[in-house]
Amino acid sequence: MRDLDLTTLRLFVSVCEMGNIARAGEKASIVGSAISKRLAQLEGQVGTPLLVRRRHGVVPTAAGQTLLEHARAMLDSAARIERDMQAYIEGGQGQVRILASVSAMTESLADDVAAFLRQPPHRKIRVDLEERVSPEIVRGVREGHAALGVCWDAADVGALQSQPYRRDTLCVVVPAKHALAGRQTLRFEDTLDFEHVSLPVNSAVQVMLQRQAAQAGRTLSHRVVVTNFEAALRVVHAGLAISLVPHEVAREPARAMGLRLVPLDEPWAERRFILCYRDAASLSPAAQLLLEHLASLAPP
Repeated sequence: MRDLDLTTLRLFVSVCEMGNIARAGEKASIVGSAISKRLAQLEGQVGTPLLVRRRHGVVPTAAGQTLLEHARAMLDSAARIERDMQAYIEGGQGQVRILASVSAMTESLADDVAAFLRQPPHRKIRVDLEERVSPEIVRGVREGHAALGVCWDAADVGALQSQPYRRDTLCVVVPAKHALAGRQTLRFEDTLDFEHVSLPVNSAVQVMLQRQAAQAGRTLSHRVVVTNFEAALRVVHAGLAISLVPHEVAREPARAMGLRLVPLDEPWAERRFILCYRDAASLSPAAQLLLEHLASLAPP
């Protein structure tokens, strides 16, 4: 099979995403017939139909869906090559994109990356951080949208490679006069009589909490769903709900708000974070340096 043409792949991705050849042509300023010709050549090149033509548009076949995933990864790699080369032209030494969970971002990742960038050999490396929930982190790294992902080790990383990073400990945060505030420790089941403020339901921690509640024959009642721990603490401070949060994140703001942190007596309360990536050998030199720095911070 001849080398695949990036321009054709870019048009193929656009057609799949828009579901319509004419609209993809308008977006690319190319007539639809020219795109159709390219797609026909692409199907001949790979030896199988890639699109099913329907009355109001097109959808990828099973083979087309597989090619779509590979095409996105190839186009993203090409874009990263262009960005990295531009960084060298401008005096830089590469660019690394990281997708990270809200816990990792809030607790230590930003400081750890900043410490890496302060080292003289790394000052011309650019690191971009983006907050995502764990399934999106894994998918983004797998599809090549980011070099590194940082998430809880309970996440299903599939075929991705991983290394240990940092740890944290979940605790229960309640108002000072709450019925649970006087307890020295709490079991998770003790919290299920009260409404919770939670992170998005598809985040790894919320999936785990729902599973733990189901195993106890109970349900986890969400009164409020927020996207960050600061908002969760404010909801608790208002007396609307309680929450499970990392002790490392909540310690200082909870003290300032007069909230009570109660240790959670569960074997899964200590969480381990991992660094995930597709293949260490394929990482850029800048990404490899950052990976080594972050992995060195893992507790013994």
